[in-house]
Amino acid sequence: MNSDIIKLLPDSVANQIAAGEVIQRPASVIKELVENSVDAGATQISIIVKDAGRTLIQVVDNGCGMTPTDARMAFERHATSKIAEAADIYNLHTMGFRGEALASIAAVAHIDLRTMRRGDTIGTRLVIAGSKIESQEPEATIAGSNMMVKNLFAFIPARRKFLKKDSVELSHIVHEFERLALVNCDIDFTLIHNDVTMHQMLKSSFKQRIGALFGKAIESQIIPISTETTLVKISGYVGLPQYARRRGAHQFFFVNGRNMRHPYFHKAVMSCYEQLISSDSQPCYFINLEVNPDRIDVNIHPQKHEIKFEDEQAIWQILTAAIKESLGKCNAAGAIDFDVNDAPDIPAFDPTKATGVPDIAVDDNYNPFTDNVFTGTSVSSDFGHTTSASNFARRNPSASETRAALGMLAVTAPTRRDNDNVAGIVPDDTLIPDSFATSASPAYILVGDKYIARRSRTGLMLIDRRRAHIRILYDRFTSMLGERRMSSQHLMFPETLTLSLSEDIIMASIVDTLADAGFDIAPLGDSVWSINAVPSALDKANPADTLGEIVRRIAETGCTAQSGLIETVSLSMAESAAISYGTNLTTEEIDVIVADLFASSSPDFTPDGLKTMAIVSFDEIGKLFQ
Repeated sequence: MNSDIIKLLPDSVANQIAAGEVIQRPASVIKELVENSVDAGATQISIIVKDAGRTLIQVVDNGCGMTPTDARMAFERHATSKIAEAADIYNLHTMGFRGEALASIAAVAHIDLRTMRRGDTIGTRLVIAGSKIESQEPEATIAGSNMMVKNLFAFIPARRKFLKKDSVELSHIVHEFERLALVNCDIDFTLIHNDVTMHQMLKSSFKQRIGALFGKAIESQIIPISTETTLVKISGYVGLPQYARRRGAHQFFFVNGRNMRHPYFHKAVMSCYEQLISSDSQPCYFINLEVNPDRIDVNIHPQKHEIKFEDEQAIWQILTAAIKESLGKCNAAGAIDFDVNDAPDIPAFDPTKATGVPDIAVDDNYNPFTDNVFTGTSVSSDFGHTTSASNFARRNPSASETRAALGMLAVTAPTRRDNDNVAGIVPDDTLIPDSFATSASPAYILVGDKYIARRSRTGLMLIDRRRAHIRILYDRFTSMLGERRMSSQHLMFPETLTLSLSEDIIMASIVDTLADAGFDIAPLGDSVWSINAVPSALDKANPADTLGEIVRRIAETGCTAQSGLIETVSLSMAESAAISYGTNLTTEEIDVIVADLFASSSPDFTPDGLKTMAIVSFDEIGKLFQ
């Protein structure tokens, strides 16, 4: 009996396995084909897509073209013209080098390639299906290559089933197109989807290409950066602080003409804005790095987005210095602007004029210790608030009034018996300071500008007030959206929201869900939307920021089911409407937040998995004093 069980996989199976790493969605095919066109020296590239890439992805270029033999060899695994030996990986001047992309694409789709070299009179046509060559014959065609990828993932039905809906996949295609067009400004690009031209741009400067992709307005919102050292040459643009965005910031890194993601360098950029923008805002940046190829390693991930630098720390310092210098030159921190309206007229000093002694009225009988602060008009609390007897009732509303002010449902906390311990809470007011030791003492107190504190049986409970409110509002909005009973409030003056092309595609696909949520929006053309009404529960939240955050989340998660859309919309709305850190809360408001939090089915975490509360045990507190 033969006991050998290890077998060599057929090339077709190996190619399909490799395709899982290289080709994840239609946007991945476009990336690989366009990069091949760039390596072929093309100056004009057209991308034609049907049904968000499911039916057809066609890339036409005027590059160098291929001979019939090269055309056939290009679809073999590890066949490449970019490198000859392993050492060449560290001296790359091309986008591709592995020789895996075309073989992977051919393993999962139908391929129809027409190509001809410049100067030749006849080209070749190659037809492949599932890694098998069906035909190759001479073909009259133009110089360059015309690659058609049909029925993507036809040979891997499971992978095709997991593709998102067309609007999401098209959004990813547009994102990939933006990256490719930005890094190759000397190439004419055209993007066509379902016979509609979405982008058509001629070669231009880097700044003009940014404006062509993201709107002319952005050109006035960015400033140049430039520096050159023996390690790295840095060029590009960074956004002015006043134009930082809470969502949808355009952030791109390129190295040697290649797109990359680099969290370490992103942190370097953000450190330059620490004192200039709020913590929840993001600046735009478009930064090119030119480094000696032997100082970087691009062979980290099959998609080649991750790159290792040999001199990361030094480049960090050079990058931050270049950005800070540009921000400083443009007075990004802002000059002090004194308001001269209604300013007093201060006369010029006259040294010959005598200066008189000012008249000061003094009450010799005043004694601050004889005032009865409890019978007067004001009482100063330990929190720095001033409370009058007449407005005390207004500062202490009823529970239902407080819930309405907080935008919450009137949810009653679970009934507890004396020996119950719900989430570690016990009726113990030992944490309340002496100044609050009255019959109206609160069960919880505020700690700093973030937390609500309360003693539990095992230690000190801390509740993050904003996260708790997000949890409460999310539960409410999810319920109301599911039942389609969200009320709207029409805006007196409609607002406008400008999106990128990829965001506009997603927005058009979720209009009905947003209508159920209480939004009334309408397209105005050129990726601009009119916001006519918003959910009443959003109150003072910025509707444009909320809608933009919804679109961003859907683009990231790719959710297509109605339940997923409801959850995404509910979370974005809850984060927009929730109280911010530092908000002053009355005792009643604190009690309502805590009661409604523990009435939730999942009080311990926010919908996106962040902790709403934590308990510091008595042992941990004791260790602080050892």
